[in-house]
Amino acid sequence: MTIRVMLVDDQELLRTGFRMILQSQGDIEIAAEAGDGAQALERLRHTPVDVILMDVRMPRLDGVQATRRICLAEDGSPLPNAPRVLILTTFDLDEYAFAALKAGASGFLLKDVPPTELVAAIRAVHGGDAVVAPTTTRRMIDRFAEVLPTPSTAPGSDVIAPLTEREREVFLLVAQGLSNGEIAARLVLSEATVKTHVGRILAKLDLRDRVQAVVLAYEAGLIRAGATD
Repeated sequence: MTIRVMLVDDQELLRTGFRMILQSQGDIEIAAEAGDGAQALERLRHTPVDVILMDVRMPRLDGVQATRRICLAEDGSPLPNAPRVLILTTFDLDEYAFAALKAGASGFLLKDVPPTELVAAIRAVHGGDAVVAPTTTRRMIDRFAEVLPTPSTAPGSDVIAPLTEREREVFLLVAQGLSNGEIAARLVLSEATVKTHVGRILAKLDLRDRVQAVVLAYEAGLIRAGATD
């Protein structure tokens, strides 16, 4: 299956570099390019795209605003058939990362990411996963996340009321950025069992992916800012 990618960046030289990297992959096709968020929205009207590599700082319409328009409905709910957005930026700032994820992006990477990691991230988000484990996003989550000791009495406990006790444990670990393998080791479960729990959690909470789980936990007060590295 070919992954149709759109490159959105106001620097043509960077788009050229990404194009050269990605076109060498047999399963990735550059379907469109845009110089800013507004142009990206226009191109999407006529070009089917699976994954968008989106810069943050751009003229007319920045990457966070464009991502929100692409991924979310007017009421803030996720659009089921929207392309996946992978944010790429030169600015290693946590506020950009969180704003992008809240806007519906499926991941956040720096532009100096190794080519192999970039390609892997594109394949991951295209497959329905979210890029929450790489260093940039993981560091952001580590700074935000300190799991409250009594989640059942936490301010956001109503949010996870539909979950079983085990699913709540898994949810909080997902919110800390742990992979299925790490969660399995922590809870002494098989990775397949953890994957099943994650699927049920996303379905019960009407979440699109793991990134939205992180955002929900942070906004509900189940994890809090200010944790030390």
